[in-house]
Amino acid sequence: MPLPAGLRSALTAAGWIDGPWARDPAALESLEQTPVAVDSWDAFAQLFAWDARPLTHSGETHCATYLGAAVRSYFATGGERAIVIRVADPFPYLESGGSRAINRDTRLARLVPASAAAALPFDPTDPRTWRGIQHLYGLPEVSHLCLPDLPDLCASDPLAPPTAFTPPPPPEVFVECSDNEPPLPTDTGLRRLAAPGCDEAGFNAWRRAASLTCDFLRRHKRETLFIAALPLPEARRDDGRAHDDLLAFLRSSGILEAAGSNAAPPSSVASAFAQIVWPWLHSRRSTDLPQSIEPADGLYAGLLARNALQRGTFRSVAGTLLDDVIGLTPLPAMGLGPDSPTEQLAERLCVFAREPEGIAVQSDVTSAATQAWRFGGSSRLLAAILKAARHFGEAHAFAPNGPVLWARLRRSTEDMLEAFRREGAFGGTSASEAYQVRCDASTMNQNDLDNGRLIAEITVLPAASITRITVVLNLQTGEPATATIQEVA
Repeated sequence: MPLPAGLRSALTAAGWIDGPWARDPAALESLEQTPVAVDSWDAFAQLFAWDARPLTHSGETHCATYLGAAVRSYFATGGERAIVIRVADPFPYLESGGSRAINRDTRLARLVPASAAAALPFDPTDPRTWRGIQHLYGLPEVSHLCLPDLPDLCASDPLAPPTAFTPPPPPEVFVECSDNEPPLPTDTGLRRLAAPGCDEAGFNAWRRAASLTCDFLRRHKRETLFIAALPLPEARRDDGRAHDDLLAFLRSSGILEAAGSNAAPPSSVASAFAQIVWPWLHSRRSTDLPQSIEPADGLYAGLLARNALQRGTFRSVAGTLLDDVIGLTPLPAMGLGPDSPTEQLAERLCVFAREPEGIAVQSDVTSAATQAWRFGGSSRLLAAILKAARHFGEAHAFAPNGPVLWARLRRSTEDMLEAFRREGAFGGTSASEAYQVRCDASTMNQNDLDNGRLIAEITVLPAASITRITVVLNLQTGEPATATIQEVA
């Protein structure tokens, strides 16, 4: 159908229709590989056929898409604005004959282009070539990234639902006869259909795609945090409960670093740029999905968005009760105390668990190998600082690089940091203990000045950290802010 007038105007203003990076008209009409901003669930639902994923190639029955489920949960839990990038039509859920594994690399390349063996180098100067996560380079307002389809793309072929199921007969009651009653909805058996699960090859594919995503953020979008849902184990190999050795599995499979190590191995997902959420959730909204469960990344991103608006992005969302979540899959491993499997897992993953009051967020952590970067609020705080620095660099891109500009940057940064300190973002008893800002002749040499580089050094003590973190900002004319982050004991 034709694009709504408001959306067409927005895409025209962004240069996607008749600008220097105009897209193919057919792809544009389908909104494929095009960033679309939506301010509500209704706005999203009007643009995308989120609930029309075919179960089989015949297309007679359908379920919701994981993208649609994530956006729905995002807005339901407090998100107010989302940018959606549709990468392709959903494939039939009940593919067979190893189709998922056969097509996995091609499908992943649309989402994370670097995962393709023959991927072209990322060109930040040509938006016409951007695919999937590469669009983040041109979306400075984005704070959190979700890839809701990633676990499904990496999954094995799902098990077919049982065919010998007979629903119990309803009780006999007297009812008043009526005419023109609408027919009862068809039972598609979604709750009996296993959610997508990964075998060893699937977990390896997920690990590589998630690791490449973290690497892209580190190189090009340091102020964005990846909210990743950990895939489920393959249904035929899982008994419905989280295994006691899940953390050991994450280490042995290379998703996290080896036990006792503080260094993340290559292609791992142990990163300050990632928060991994677990387990999957059975909510009041997820009945239109296989097994009636959904990955928790969209919901968690909504919690973070609401938390940033109401309390500050540096504050933890741990302890938040989820009134509309009624079950967890797999069930958390049993045990009490700091040495229990769930508590140990919560040190590395954002874990949902059942509390006396209901299901709640138990931990708000990144998957970083280094202890200083584990607290999720610290990573979000540094992201906010980087974003503010980038805005300053863009506003003063053509100002003379000299003492006047250096003093202006120091004052602007100190004012921002003082506002954070008053809200409780930093430790220490005074401003000098909480943060320091340097931008002078000692942070730049003559070569930096000749090449238009404005370099500032910011040292902060996050409230939940015992380690000072130094951020070296490089604000170069015509380029986004880059940073080198160091820990200082």
